[in-house]
Amino acid sequence: MRIHHLNCGTDCPFGGALFDGRSKGLTGRLVCHCLLVESEAGLVLIDTGYGLRDVDHPHRNPNARITRTMRAMLNIKLREEETAIRQIERLGFNPADVRHIVLTHLDFDHAGGLEDFPNALVHVMDEEFSAATGPRRGFVPRNRYRPAQYDEVRNWRRYSGQGEGWFGFPAVRGLEGLPPEILMVPLPGHTWGHAGIAIQTDSDWLLHAGDAYFYRHEVRRPDRKCTPGLRAYQNMMEVDRAARLSNQERLRRLSLDPRAGVKMICAHDPVEYERAARGELL
Repeated sequence: MRIHHLNCGTDCPFGGALFDGRSKGLTGRLVCHCLLVESEAGLVLIDTGYGLRDVDHPHRNPNARITRTMRAMLNIKLREEETAIRQIERLGFNPADVRHIVLTHLDFDHAGGLEDFPNALVHVMDEEFSAATGPRRGFVPRNRYRPAQYDEVRNWRRYSGQGEGWFGFPAVRGLEGLPPEILMVPLPGHTWGHAGIAIQTDSDWLLHAGDAYFYRHEVRRPDRKCTPGLRAYQNMMEVDRAARLSNQERLRRLSLDPRAGVKMICAHDPVEYERAARGELL
């Protein structure tokens, strides 16, 4: 399988290095790191980032696709050229050949492009689907889950958190229509049904950890280091702090185990994305 790394959305929060750890100016730069996988089952998209309809009318009432609150908080830059569908076209593929979309979770910055691929099967954890489509009471649920982004999706495949082990984590294998080299790893805490997506390549595993961590130095080192802005954002968005921190600690241990052969990325760190796009994953 061949894996393409895509940035399907850019956020430029005010605070600069307080968020991304490197910017010199007033604003930082975060990405929406998605994967396009060429597989025997067709093209597989891991998360979608922002979609065409987000770019066209993010705030159209009564069902805004992105709330003005989140757009202002993250200083979101909505660009058509960064949508998954346009990047897939530039790679020379037909977007209709995207047969599957596997989601880490249904937050607005991960699911905005779902309706750009109406023929794809959408794979998601059952708890995540229930949280996103049920009552959304409170500030965070109302802002993170935006039903207008996925109310036209009909081809859902939902999975429970039970399954075989994967490096000490439970894992969901045998995703419908997908090769066995792609599996879901439940990592709740950021949301109730959050999951990482693991892909077995010829030489190792690649784990897209979604929002289980946000900053490159939260893994691959024995002590956790995170910028103040991203630490605060993670605290604000979490649903279960104990589960989130426990899963993050387990990921950190896994990332430090050279015998495991697992390379790890998250959804929003720009340095990880840039290295991955250059083929320099750690």
